Amino acid sequence: MTLSSEGIELNYKPKLPRGRELGIGIIGAGDIVVNAHLPAYQLAGFRIVGIYDRNRSRAAEAAERFGIAKIYDSLDQLLRDRDVHVVDVAVPANYQLDIVRQVAQSGKHLLCQKPLAESYQEAAEIVDLCASAGIKAASNQQMRWSPGIGASRDLIKRNLIGTPLQATIQVNVLTPWEIWPWIAELERLEVMYHSIHYLDSIRSAMGMVPEYIYADGARYPGQKVIGETRTMIHIKFPGDARGLIHDNHNNAMPEDDWYASFRFEGTDGIVKGTNGALYNYPHGQGDTVSYYSNQLEPGRLFSPSLEGLWFPHAFMGTMGELLSAIEDNREPENSVQDNLITMQMMFASYRSMEENRPVYLQEIAQSER
Repeated sequence: MTLSSEGIELNYKPKLPRGRELGIGIIGAGDIVVNAHLPAYQLAGFRIVGIYDRNRSRAAEAAERFGIAKIYDSLDQLLRDRDVHVVDVAVPANYQLDIVRQVAQSGKHLLCQKPLAESYQEAAEIVDLCASAGIKAASNQQMRWSPGIGASRDLIKRNLIGTPLQATIQVNVLTPWEIWPWIAELERLEVMYHSIHYLDSIRSAMGMVPEYIYADGARYPGQKVIGETRTMIHIKFPGDARGLIHDNHNNAMPEDDWYASFRFEGTDGIVKGTNGALYNYPHGQGDTVSYYSNQLEPGRLFSPSLEGLWFPHAFMGTMGELLSAIEDNREPENSVQDNLITMQMMFASYRSMEENRPVYLQEIAQSER
């Protein structure tokens, strides 16, 4: 087989539903909605019916910018709109459970923001509410559909790097936490609102549920936010597979010293690359990916070009998967039930930091529910 430097064709782009008739109502008009959700939905051709935010002027600005016909005056008004079939919740985690209660009661399908909640009990309650209501509910863990991670998942699923043994994500950048003023007062910060993406992406790509987490978190002298901004997380998978996340958000050096990389190693090859969104956040640049595979051509590095960005293109993946699941009457890959595993990893990380020991996911599932 003759292969170019691109190697084989990779299946990494978000899958979209066959139809676009299901109407979406959005709760929240903050930065993530106007810079990621709405641009992604516009690219995908999804049908946005209306938007609600407690700050009506902010909702009106988003509606004007993206041509959204309806601006709701209340959550109840949105939920009573028969044109809305799916509710997209884009609010901080501490508000989500109350909103989910109301959405579930309305019988509308639901895309939840991540994290599901700031406690495992509330996350589990969200799952139970959605199951009892018989609605399709998914989590917005969109990094799974970012180009670099999506390509890595595809190669691993196709067994082209053999049995996966090691996953590593390393980030060393300067993060402008001031973009999100509400984050400044949180005691739990970096893992709950950043490395949660890496926890979810690693376990999704590796295709395994971890056994335990051993984590450490720290602050940086003089930082303005309260919570941890430097973390190291060791992930123990069954057998010989391992994962490592190493994050520092305080790199004051010039941007050419910053890095945001991922690497997956297996018995027959490796896949590695960069997460372009973090190199000049919030503007972002494209992901890169390269891979070796002994099953294709031993020792040869393939470096395919990737289309799209984490922000906004990966957001087509989370909503697209939910819409496809509704269309096919199945559970979405990113269901809230599946996301409980990511929640267990996150809360195990915090318990490990507090108690300085490995914490098994089953401990979180049993003792905090």
